[in-house]
Amino acid sequence: MNPRSARLGEEKVSKLLLKLSFPAAIAMMVNGLYNVVDTIFIGKGVGSLAIGGLAIAFPIQMLIMGLAQMVGIGAASAVSRSLGANKVERANQIAGNGFISVLVLVGLFTILGLNFTEELLTIFGATNTLLPYANDYTKIILIGSIFFAFAVMSNNLIRAEGNAKVAMITMILGAGINIILDPVFIFAFNLGISGAALATIVSQFISFCYVLFYIYSGKSSLKVKLHHFMPNWNIIKEIFSVGFSAFARSSTSTIFAIVVNNSLRIYGGDIGITIFGIVNRVIAFLFLPIIGVVQGMQPIAGFNYGARKLERVNKVIKLSIMASTVLALIGWIIGESIPHVIFRAFTEDVNLIKQGSFVFRIVIAMVPLLGVQFVGATVFQAIGKAMPALILSLLRQFILLTPLILILPRLFNLQLFGVWLAFPIADILASIITILLMKKQISEINIKLNAGL
Repeated sequence: MNPRSARLGEEKVSKLLLKLSFPAAIAMMVNGLYNVVDTIFIGKGVGSLAIGGLAIAFPIQMLIMGLAQMVGIGAASAVSRSLGANKVERANQIAGNGFISVLVLVGLFTILGLNFTEELLTIFGATNTLLPYANDYTKIILIGSIFFAFAVMSNNLIRAEGNAKVAMITMILGAGINIILDPVFIFAFNLGISGAALATIVSQFISFCYVLFYIYSGKSSLKVKLHHFMPNWNIIKEIFSVGFSAFARSSTSTIFAIVVNNSLRIYGGDIGITIFGIVNRVIAFLFLPIIGVVQGMQPIAGFNYGARKLERVNKVIKLSIMASTVLALIGWIIGESIPHVIFRAFTEDVNLIKQGSFVFRIVIAMVPLLGVQFVGATVFQAIGKAMPALILSLLRQFILLTPLILILPRLFNLQLFGVWLAFPIADILASIITILLMKKQISEINIKLNAGL
């Protein structure tokens, strides 16, 4: 077994979690910074309505991400368990089938998206003023979607073999180039929102090339050869069953976006959609370190569960909950303390800054509870339990938040305030349910430990 993979079952858990989580967190932060900077450049260079256009286009990007994450997370879980059980050839087969799967899925989605762009954006809540911005951005993003999807899927496999550093470099490379190209295309070439999209797909292509080079450089634990690309339906089924929770989260994010954008269109108009566009980007940035923690946790939990080292599984779950909760608390303090400063970075519109700051404080009110939610869903993905992973992935945004956004504005004439109030209420309910499911799973692990299994 490759020494890098073997250390997942031998090295001190706290040290290992830090080694795998820190690069992932840094990479996620840099990637998130690109999203924030991208939005700032668009807000300053094109106008606040263009930010609203981004909010409308964002669900399509989430769908592409969801397809890539479905294959990537499903394959990563299977690869981790295979490497833990010293089944290297099977790990290679899983990787090969993952590559083929993401190519077919994202290729079909791109063709569909390019043919029905305006129809999709209208469904996502585009107003007449926001549609031109969203349309110009989305069409270019779709053209480069296969490069983005391949890099996202491959990064999951790279983390599964324990090489968080390369996964970090991939994301930093793409995000860094994007940040550099944004002002060039938006301002220097005067391409507006289309320039932002063009900068994105160029950077994604470079990330794709770097990942491809690493996989076939001989440095990877995975040695994917031509015969590993032969479809194996049992492997594909396993990838999809475990990874489907990640796709469900992204696809239900699309349903959520349809609900929230259309609710905001009714109760808040263009300014409501624009505020949510900014809030959504900033929240994604502030709490990306939590995703870094759970990405570091997944290969450790999956490998040791496959190797029957259940005490290490228990340890990494507890440490991940602690770390993610602290990080969520830090993000919450920043967001509650200086929301006006945050909004001023995106726009000079005084009304937008005032309303946006008020909304931001409400939306993030219960965000310190997010840590346990992320860890819970990822634990079940890592150990190959598809149904609990699916439930927890759907829980906050789809099962709870989407209905609350439909119901609360109609109660007591809350209207727009009801949309914003739905967020903290969903966070409270989702955290309670996640804790209950996690306690049951940890109890099962402890029973197996005590029985010596």
